[in-house]
Amino acid sequence: MAAFDEIAAAIAHATGESFRPDAQHSAGGGCINQAFILASGARRYFIKTNRTALAWMFETEAEGLDELLKSHSLRVPQPICHGTAGDIAYLTLEYLDLGGLGNPSEMGHQLAALHRHTTVQFGWKRNNTIGSTLQSNPWTKDWVEFLGKHRLGFQLELAAQNGLGNKLQKQGEALLMHLEDFFQGYQPIPSLLHGDLWGGNTAFTRSGEPVIFDPAVYYGDREADLAMTELFGGFHSSFYSAYREIWPLDAGYSTRKTLYNLYHILNHANLFGGGYINQAENMIRQLLAETR
Repeated sequence: MAAFDEIAAAIAHATGESFRPDAQHSAGGGCINQAFILASGARRYFIKTNRTALAWMFETEAEGLDELLKSHSLRVPQPICHGTAGDIAYLTLEYLDLGGLGNPSEMGHQLAALHRHTTVQFGWKRNNTIGSTLQSNPWTKDWVEFLGKHRLGFQLELAAQNGLGNKLQKQGEALLMHLEDFFQGYQPIPSLLHGDLWGGNTAFTRSGEPVIFDPAVYYGDREADLAMTELFGGFHSSFYSAYREIWPLDAGYSTRKTLYNLYHILNHANLFGGGYINQAENMIRQLLAETR
């Protein structure tokens, strides 16, 4: 495939070493991108591809990985190069040999270390994506404003555009009016977040080192990352115990985690519809009951 010849040339340029692939095979790429392994002898790279219009998505992912790398906390694949080749957009990443067994406690400790990297406002230097949906990240001083406008409100606007029903809209608007209620006595700080931290975006290398990947980076309340780890099955209990050893959680987290996971369920409803719409409605109803 001519595009992979161009990608190989870009790898050689980025690394300063000649790279002539002698093997190429597909890899699991999820429901958004296609993925491939490109190899030359023992050298291997992980390649994600999509249509050229989404080249910016790979650019923001590379910048997000660089942001995580600078924290020197959890291991992430190093971005090598990105751009367009032929009729595809691509992102080339360091190949990590995943699938090993590791210690969830170590991942918990390292996630707490990641969240210790903070800044003065919520958001990020640019917009990126959550899945294939635009994620708006303007720098904002107030967390409740950011959460209401650029997370939940943004998804509710998409739901209206997608015709997901008046009930969801009315419930969602009522919830937005009560967001302050969930932050009485609790003041989040802008922590560096992975942003899409479910089990499918974590792994261990063959040597047991924890790894996170496929980020949707921004600076926000650390509880948002932890909440998502509980959304689709949850992590091992030792992961949570280890995190709390380093940085205990506020008692209100047990309620706010539903608020934070609502963002992801709304996004799934916008992307996939189906049962996610009912799940979002049920979550909003549960949250509204907490405000009465």
